[in-house]
Amino acid sequence: MPNISKKGQNLPSSPIRKLVAHADEAKSRGVEVLHLNIGQPDIAAPHASMEVVRHHELHLLPYGSSQGALSFRKHLCSYYAQHDISIQPDDIIVTTGASEALSFTLNVICDAGDEIIIPEPFYANYNGFASASSVVVVPVVSHFENQFELPPVAALKDKITDKTRAILICNPSNPTGYLYSEKEIKALIDLAVEHDIFIIVDEVYREFIYTDAPHYSVLKSSKGSEHAVMIDSVSKRYSLCGARVGCMISKNKALMATALKFAHLRLSPPALALMASEAAITAPASYLEKVKKEYAHRKEVTVAALEKISRVKVSNPMGAFYCIAKLPVDSAEDFSKFLLTDFQDQGQTVMLAPAAGFYSSPELGKDQVRLAFVLESSKLIRAAEILEKALEAYSNS
Repeated sequence: MPNISKKGQNLPSSPIRKLVAHADEAKSRGVEVLHLNIGQPDIAAPHASMEVVRHHELHLLPYGSSQGALSFRKHLCSYYAQHDISIQPDDIIVTTGASEALSFTLNVICDAGDEIIIPEPFYANYNGFASASSVVVVPVVSHFENQFELPPVAALKDKITDKTRAILICNPSNPTGYLYSEKEIKALIDLAVEHDIFIIVDEVYREFIYTDAPHYSVLKSSKGSEHAVMIDSVSKRYSLCGARVGCMISKNKALMATALKFAHLRLSPPALALMASEAAITAPASYLEKVKKEYAHRKEVTVAALEKISRVKVSNPMGAFYCIAKLPVDSAEDFSKFLLTDFQDQGQTVMLAPAAGFYSSPELGKDQVRLAFVLESSKLIRAAEILEKALEAYSNS
C-alpha cells in the first residue's frame, strides 16, 4: 500500500469536531443535541450581506485579486480606523478565513523545524496549522486559577531559542475568554523587538469584550510595526463563518510580499463570499451593538448557570464567547462522549469540546471542557440543567 506522509499521520484531530460521529448517531436516535462545542453563532448576519447572496446579478463567479478586492480592503481600513488602527489597503491580504491567514503567516516566517511560542490553552487548530507547516509549538502554561492570564514575560523569554520565529496569541482568547491588556501586549511587542521575532495576534473576537478595559490591538504600537502580524475574520463578528473570509495584516512589506506569493497559489478568495463580507462590514453600527449586547447577556447566563452546579468550576471570560469549565471527572473527553452515546434528558443532550485538545502539553486540561455560549439564553440554561444531571448519572455509572 502507498505510504501516507508522517506529517499527515501526525496531524492532530480537532477536539471541537472529533465527537461529531457520536453527535450524528445521537441525532439519528431522535435526540436533540445542544451544540456548545463549536463557535457557530446563531444570530442572523447583517441583512444587506444576505441580500447580496440572494439577489446578486452575477452571471458567473470570476477570479478576483489574489490580495482581495481593493474596495473590500478599503472598507476594512475604514473599519479599523474606528478602532484607532491606522493601516493602508496594501497592508492587507484577504484570505479564505482566518485559518488561511494563519497558515500563510506560519509558512512565510517559518522553515521546517522552526518554533513558535504560544500560551496554552490555545485555539486547537493552531496545533494543526503548525503541524501542517512542520513548525514546532512551544507552549507556556497559563492557569485556570488566575483566569488564564498571560504567563510572566520571563517565562516566555526563557523559551526563546535560535529557532524561535514568533509568539502567537489570540486576543481575546479562544478558548479561555481572557483579554490581554495594553500592558501585556506592549510587553510582548518589546520581547519580539528585543529578539527580532514576530508577534502574531489573532483578533477575531475584538468586538466581544465584557469588561471596562478596552481591546488593545497589536497594530496600535508603532514600535512593533515591523514585527506585528494581525489575523482577523468576518466569521464571528457578522455570523459569516461559512463565507470563509479573513485577512492577515502587517506593515512589514517583505512579509506581505512573500505572503502574496502564497495567495497567488490559491488564486483568489471566494468572490461571492467577499461581496457578502463587504456588505457586512458596511452595516450600520447598530448591528454590532445589538450583537455585543446579546453575547454579554449570554455570558452572564452561562457563567451563573454553571456556577450553580456542584463541584463545577468555571472561568469568567473577559471576551470572546467561550469559557472553560473544570468538571468533577477524571476524563472530560470520556464524559463528553458519554453525553452523546449514553445519556439524554427529555430527548436532549449537550455536545462539549474536551479542553485537553486546546493544550499542547499532554497532561493538561483532562478535567476541563470548553463551552461556547452561542445559543439563545433559554437553551444555555437548559444545557446547564442537562450537564448537571449527566454528571450525576456519570458518577453513578
